[in-house]
Amino acid sequence: MPNYQGVWNLSEVYQAVGQNNWTNPPPARGLFAGGTTGTVIATIDYITIATAGNSATFGSLITARDRLVGAASKTRGLFAGGEVSGSAVNTIQYVTINTTGNASDFGDLLFSSGAVFMASGGSDTRALFSGGQTVDTIQYVTIATTGNATDFGDMTVSRYSHAGCSSPTRTLNAGGQPQTDIIDYVTTASAGNATDFGDLSQTFYALSAASSQTRALFGGGNSTATSYTDTIEYVTIASTGNAVDFGDLTVARNYLSAVSGDSYAVFGGGYDAGTKYNVLDFVTIASAGNALDFGDLSSPKNFMGSCSNGHGGLA
Repeated sequence: MPNYQGVWNLSEVYQAVGQNNWTNPPPARGLFAGGTTGTVIATIDYITIATAGNSATFGSLITARDRLVGAASKTRGLFAGGEVSGSAVNTIQYVTINTTGNASDFGDLLFSSGAVFMASGGSDTRALFSGGQTVDTIQYVTIATTGNATDFGDMTVSRYSHAGCSSPTRTLNAGGQPQTDIIDYVTTASAGNATDFGDLSQTFYALSAASSQTRALFGGGNSTATSYTDTIEYVTIASTGNAVDFGDLTVARNYLSAVSGDSYAVFGGGYDAGTKYNVLDFVTIASAGNALDFGDLSSPKNFMGSCSNGHGGLA
């Protein structure tokens, strides 16, 4: 039963066949948490990734923050780091993705001084948080068990404002500041230092990333301090190599956030030369092409953390 712009409303499919469990899971949700509308906020919005439409209210973070990151298993969403009142924080919070509600305390990152503008990825078991201001550290937590982060290894280059995403085996990090085109990767299940993967087409920072189990997409950001981009590029995660053009976002912007399910990637929010956006747009990950309108966030905002229970790191 096709929905808006050909997107299948999977929730109706599951209700129709009477199957709504993890053998035949409910539709993937994407969460967008915190950020700033001009005022730093604690709001968590959510969407059903397979069904185009506006976001709905999920709950709130424990404290308002921006410049945070998100990661998720099939059941839990984690939000880590960021800034509160201009000061970096090392706390990690979590929610149960299929049950709306407020976040709870999970544990702490290794440090707070670099816990701003990190990137994230992971599997159904582990969440990885990479880099941040002035650091090259990769750290991880076991998602099912609350607790503090553990050292995983180092990225090939110290950077922040980069973007991360995963397949079931690999976690990739791309771009960032100081301005770089580098993509590097780790094997998510095995702690160790990152290895070179390839390059973006040019230096990008303040970009976002989403993935299926096979492809990683990197969208938006800046190529220079004044050049906002609508570019989306992709790589095949199992094969090292340089990124290839995928298409364009509906609006050029930086500091946007992205979520993904098996088939679709949704890019939300962002900023461009004085304008904040509530735009949600989407692409079909397996088919290169320009993004289409998905709906709107609850308000125009950037610097959010995002995650989903259907991303490419979940086997």
